[in-house]
Amino acid sequence: MARNEEKAQSMLNRFIALKNEEKKKPKERRPFLASECRDLNDADKWRQQIMREIGRKVAEIQNEGLGEHRLRDLNDEINKLIREKGHWERRIVELGGPNYTKHSAKMTDLEGNIVDVPNPSGRGPGYRYFGAAKKLPGVRELFEKPPELRKRRSRYEIFKRIDASYYGYRDDEDGILVRLEGPAESEMRAAAVREWERIEEIKREARRAVRSGEVANVTKILFEEEEDVVEEERSAAMAKEREKEHEFVVHVPLPDEKEIERMVVEKKKMELLSKYASEDLLEEQTEAKNMLNIQR
Repeated sequence: MARNEEKAQSMLNRFIALKNEEKKKPKERRPFLASECRDLNDADKWRQQIMREIGRKVAEIQNEGLGEHRLRDLNDEINKLIREKGHWERRIVELGGPNYTKHSAKMTDLEGNIVDVPNPSGRGPGYRYFGAAKKLPGVRELFEKPPELRKRRSRYEIFKRIDASYYGYRDDEDGILVRLEGPAESEMRAAAVREWERIEEIKREARRAVRSGEVANVTKILFEEEEDVVEEERSAAMAKEREKEHEFVVHVPLPDEKEIERMVVEKKKMELLSKYASEDLLEEQTEAKNMLNIQR
């Protein structure tokens, strides 16, 4: 049995292949400029051809083992085909066909998120990266979002947000706080009043016991503060009693205000007289010394 290569080289098979090539139309070449195309169907056909080429190259660029240079070349070729596709899409719209640009794909990062920046690389309008080209050195940083720097607020901005609510002045406006705290406040007030009345009753009993001089038979338990108050009152009462016991009665008549005033005046007179007498005596001594020429 003959091999496939031998069959293909046989005279009959070569004749049949030649006849088939003669029947075929010459292979058409895509126009270099989209404006040269005048038929809508041809323009759509060339667009579909470009889409197939882009698909093949995008599938090839997914391989990370191709190397950095080959990945960059493939990425450039894909971007060139995308620009050419855009020319054909605009030509299709001019010829009255559908607008394919409305549903065009968006640029995404490594996680699949859409990148809103139309030109993150700076290599021309709409330059994109595909597949393993996104992981090349210098490209990954383009898709990473810079960390957000928290701006430190100034003192003016901090105080600008402070209002009456910050200090709690508007807590009672809604009425919720009043309804919640009303019952608790009334209970606390009643308990405080009962405690005050109990303490006042104990104090009154202690005062009565101190005044009567008898030992107070108080059956209630006093707190430390209450005991201190009772002890102070008891000591004050005992001090008053000692003062009454040590009172001194004077049997000598005391001078009145006029007599005291007269005595003060007499005392001042005596002081002035003694002062002037001493000055006259000192002058006489100095004169005598001068006359006798006595010097110390």
